[in-house]
Amino acid sequence: MGERIEINPRVCGGQPVIKGTRISVAAILDQLAAGESWDCLLKGYPELQRADIQATIQYAKQSILHTEITALEHGMDIRASS
Repeated sequence: MGERIEINPRVCGGQPVIKGTRISVAAILDQLAAGESWDCLLKGYPELQRADIQATIQYAKQSILHTEITALEHGMDIRASS
């Protein structure tokens, strides 16, 4: 994951991106969540490799594992903090 994902304040405002590109982790996750296939992503982003998509999913997983979810006493409001 570390060799595929980078965070650089001078690239895409510091959002996590595929190393050496301006393809954000969020953009890939958005397209996967919308039902886009890996093959379609690879055609749409010729510089992208399967390992980049796998690293994106691993990055998202690690982000979730290191996020604390707390529920407020009054109602359904749930907040996350990293």
